[in-house]
Amino acid sequence: MWLILLALFLAIAAVPWVLPWLVIKLYLNNLRLRNRYCRSVILKELGHDSNDGRKKIVGYFHPYCNAGGGGERVLWTAIAANQRVDSETIHVVYSGDLDATKDEIISKVKTRFNIILDPTRLHFVFLHSRKFVEDVTWPRFTLLGQSIGSMYLAWEAMTKLIPDLYIDSMGYAFTFHVVAFLAQVPIGAYVHYPTISTDMLARVQGRQAGVTNDDFISSSAFLTWGKLLYYRFFLYYYANSLRKASFIMVNSTWTKNHVDAILQHSDPLLTFSHLTSIALWPIYFFSRPLSTSNQARIVYPPCNTQDMQHFPLENRERIILSVAQFRPEKDHTAQLHSFHKLLELHPELSSSKEPVKLVLIGGCRNAGDQARLDQLKALSELLQIGQYTEFIVNAPFSTVLSYLSKASIGLSTMVDEHFGINIVEFMAAGVIPVTHASGGPLQDIVVPWKGEHTGYHAKSPEGFAEAMYKVLTLSSQEDVAIRQRAREAAISKFSEIEFEKGWEESGWRNYIL
Repeated sequence: MWLILLALFLAIAAVPWVLPWLVIKLYLNNLRLRNRYCRSVILKELGHDSNDGRKKIVGYFHPYCNAGGGGERVLWTAIAANQRVDSETIHVVYSGDLDATKDEIISKVKTRFNIILDPTRLHFVFLHSRKFVEDVTWPRFTLLGQSIGSMYLAWEAMTKLIPDLYIDSMGYAFTFHVVAFLAQVPIGAYVHYPTISTDMLARVQGRQAGVTNDDFISSSAFLTWGKLLYYRFFLYYYANSLRKASFIMVNSTWTKNHVDAILQHSDPLLTFSHLTSIALWPIYFFSRPLSTSNQARIVYPPCNTQDMQHFPLENRERIILSVAQFRPEKDHTAQLHSFHKLLELHPELSSSKEPVKLVLIGGCRNAGDQARLDQLKALSELLQIGQYTEFIVNAPFSTVLSYLSKASIGLSTMVDEHFGINIVEFMAAGVIPVTHASGGPLQDIVVPWKGEHTGYHAKSPEGFAEAMYKVLTLSSQEDVAIRQRAREAAISKFSEIEFEKGWEESGWRNYIL
């Protein structure tokens, strides 16, 4: 024995990295031993045989699973579809919603989406470090900070349970490094929106102010140069992160084009620095891409068209409806300015017996969203449209359906909206969409059906005002015809059935067999 200890001591003394390697190996072995215990406890808690080797665990990394948005519909529809056909798979959701219990989350899913989940095959691993992926935690270098924070959050997740297959369903690609290193299990992704894209680089390079590039930076050539370098650095490592996934699903043509371009990205400006810089070497080592030739596969998000396809198309009220979480990228400010411009150009719309009304329905995830909502309310009063504007927060699905059944126009002003489930819901309900001329709404959703248009696009407040006025003044015959075409297109292309088919064809099941 003493000879073995002596040999080990000499090896450590001769090769300094042997000790760190031994520490890491011991940590990983301990993690896997603890994971066996955690799995058996979870199976027993769910009422299954804790020693049943047939049970496979699919883990979904979705820290905001209780938010009630379109991304959450994707998550719950996928889980519910699998539960109906597979009794051997256990679904685990890594959630940061510490203010809700399992029963409360399941109940909200039923109320918000009309999706029924089997609690005996669904478990939640609650994470306490979600604050590290909050944008308020990183007022500067937000993308980098949130990505590093997501890696810490993934570490917490893997220390509590290692699944047989890990699927990120929110867009935290940097977690793939942690999962690959600690868990060594297959990794999949459903990408709603790339964390960074070449469009973002182009906007910074062109010094265009916006949500991701404020005036302070865009007005300075030096700061623009610095941010561009930062973005190039980040894009390089984001591409390496995505390459670690065994399969990637995306929600639209726009997202696919960007993700495929990112997967091919290699920035020669960083080749020398990332190999020679001592500070960057550890990042390079743990983020080396796996060899993959995979391209992203489009799986359109599920839209509950069944609850909406029987709403009447005639006699709609003069309601302009917005359904979107009160997040900055949704650009509710542009909606208020567009509505103000509509009333300014056509004052008769506000002076009639049935004045036009703007209704904004959305969810607030946190204090930041609430502050943003308060600012929007103040802006509506400043623009003198407060009496024609209504804000409805965290509404149940029944309320959303009620407004979808009577609204005339569905408004969305987000630039480069990756898909837009809310827009599909507008169309299925017979609400004529007026959307920003970019992203999924332009390329996949509000597109001609049977050679005729299904809605309108715009880019400026004046353009949105003109489009909304056009809808409000359509002849009754043309009005019903557009609503009917929009409904047919939505039902044919974006149903839950089509989503479930695409999710299954992605090949994810091959990685747990």
